Parts: sequence; structure tokens; C-alpha cells
Amino acid sequence: MTSTVSPTSTASADATALAAAQPRSGPHAVPPQASGTTDDVAVRVPYPGLLAFVTQVFRARGLPEGRAGAAAEALCHGDLTGFTSHGITNLTRLYLPLLDSGRCDPRAEPRIVTDRGASVLLDARRALGLWAATEAMDLAVERARRYGVGMVSVRGATHFGCAGHHALRAVRHHMVGLVTANCGRQRIVRPVGGRSPMLGTNPLALAAPAGDRPPFVLDMATTVAPTGRVRAAARAGQSVPAGWLQDDDGVPVTDPAAFDRGQAHLRWLGGAPDTGGYKGFGLGLLVEVLSALVPGAGIGPREEETAEPAGPDDDIGCFLLAVAPGRLRPEAEFRSDAAGLFGALLGCPPVRADEPVRYPGWPEDARSRERRAHGVPLEPALHREMLDLARSSGLGFPEPLPPTEAGSPA
Repeated sequence: MTSTVSPTSTASADATALAAAQPRSGPHAVPPQASGTTDDVAVRVPYPGLLAFVTQVFRARGLPEGRAGAAAEALCHGDLTGFTSHGITNLTRLYLPLLDSGRCDPRAEPRIVTDRGASVLLDARRALGLWAATEAMDLAVERARRYGVGMVSVRGATHFGCAGHHALRAVRHHMVGLVTANCGRQRIVRPVGGRSPMLGTNPLALAAPAGDRPPFVLDMATTVAPTGRVRAAARAGQSVPAGWLQDDDGVPVTDPAAFDRGQAHLRWLGGAPDTGGYKGFGLGLLVEVLSALVPGAGIGPREEETAEPAGPDDDIGCFLLAVAPGRLRPEAEFRSDAAGLFGALLGCPPVRADEPVRYPGWPEDARSRERRAHGVPLEPALHREMLDLARSSGLGFPEPLPPTEAGSPA
């Protein structure tokens, strides 16, 4: 069966509606800033204005309005939550070059190749991953509502930003979302004990409801850190922790610029084999199997070309799964149990009274709510970059918030 995906998903809401969406309820506290964020010198801009600007930039590159808004929401998610290495810093470094080079088709219409009800194979046809993954998860949710589980396997995709953003779409429907993606044929990371790069950073994310508390969101690369954080440190002239990078002889490297010079490579989660590096490597392979092997997307490891990293990360594969517990047992019962699970974690006695126990997703939710209310902080260099882009595009960029509005909440 061959058909075209309908663009009339919830992803096609315009930027204004997206900006007005209310964040989830949760503890009124703001966690420490994410690594690399310098709120003390940052320029804060209103989130609705930032979202509208990014939407307009994508519209100017030929994306339809609804999909441009969905792409902007996915990209700005990084800046809202503190995953700034996957936020608007990638607008000029990654996404506009993708569009301008023709590697990404701004008006692509993903096509359903195979439809088995609860499972779908989708060809993204070089669509911008920021919105294509959103629509794919919405399709998975639609199927999960009918069958209890919905799986959409995607090939022919491009970079989709924060995996957690797409997994969270399932939570809006009281479902569990799982998202994985490989890096197409691009090879960045070496197998444990190997000298040639074979795999990408291969991220995965799982999001689940937590009752009236912030959702649980595990959003991670299977390497110690993603390449974006390494390059962000290099741009800022900062070192990275020992354990992120190592040279060909296994010696730790703390100069992030050595990565792009080819003098250092990323380590898997767990580090050395005797501290769990095989677990990170195994997770990277798990993502490669689900994301690339299942849909027939670009695979990293190739027997005939192992000497050098492959080229651009084209033909990325994605795996999007939505699970609807409410189709298996009473939804109210599931939601009550979820609230109890994550409430128990928050109530765990801490080692230090000033450092309460939190779970993945809680700090990002608190940071997101604070930034929606008081502006999104942009480092001065990034703010200047956005102003330059606005001028060259003939677009307006939101005015910075005055200090009184941009201050921390009470």
C-alpha cells in the first residue's frame, strides 16, 4: 500500500497557538542552568517572539506555514529546556545549510510505504526532520489510540533536533513515547576496541506521564556527550571534562577543538570497557537496529569503507513508538500509578537537604516554565548571530526583555 501522509496533524498548529500552549504543572522552582548556559550575561527574549522569528525563517526557505511552526517549536525546545546545543544555535549551522544545499526538500511530502495498522513504514523523502518526526509521532499516537501501540519506522529523514521533544508528544495523550534516530551513513564513534568510526551518536528518548508532576523525559546520546556540546565548548573557548574525548591511544583529551581537527574522538557512555563502555556501545547498536536496519535507512557500519568517516548525515532513520496503557487497563489507574511512582522518587530523602532528588525531565520542565514566563536567554554571540540573520532575511527579531521582566521569578 502506498499513500501520502496527511499534513493535518496537530503539528500544523500555527506559531501563535504553539506559543500560547500552557506548560505542565509542576514544582515552582528553577534548577541550576544547563552546562554551557551563561544566564548572568545572556540576552533574554520573549519565547513567543523567538518562536515566530524561527517560523518566519523557515517560511522564507519554502516550508508550508504549519510545518514551519512545528519545526520552530521543535528547534526552540532546546533553548527552552536548556539543551542549547540542539537549539537555535543550529539554525544557521545545520538546518539552513541543509535547506540551502538541497539536501533537504522544504516541501517534501512523506509517503507511507507500508501500512500494517499498528506499524507503519514511512519514507520522509528528505523532509526537514524537525517537523517530519513530529508528524510521525502524531501518526504513532493515532495508531496507539486504535490498537494500544503505534510504531512508525522512518527512512529518508534529516536531523530532527531534540529526540525528547518528539517523545513528549505522546505524553500529551497520556501515552508513553519512545524515539530513536541514527546518523544516516555518517560515522563518528568507534566500536569498543576499534580504530575506525562506525556509528553516530545515536540518540534515544523516552517520555512518560507522571501524574500532575512534570513528565519523565530521558533524552540522551549513547555517547558520553553529543557532538553539539563538544562544538559549543570549542566555540566558547572552554575545555570539556576528561572522559568525553580521547586520542587514538586512549589518552583523555580536554580540548574540544581537537574533535574537529581529527585528533580526538567521542567515548561511549560508560567510558572504558571495564567501566561499562560496552553498554554505551550496545545502546548505540540498539538504536542503529531500530532506526536504520528496520526501515532500511542509511546504515553507518560498512565493510567496504572503514578507513574514514562517511560524509553528511543523509538518509537518517528514526523509530517512533507510542504506547497507550489506557488501552490495556483503566487509564485512571495507570495515571494514578504514574503519579505514585514519580511522587515517590521526589519524596526520597536526599543526601543533602539543598539538593532534593529529581528525575530526568523535572529540571527541564522547570526551566522551560521559567523561560516561557521570563524570556529565553541567548548568549551574546548567538543573539548577534540571530540579529544578523534577521537583517539578511529582512525579518524582525524580538526586542530583548528589560531587566525587570527578565529577572528570576519569585
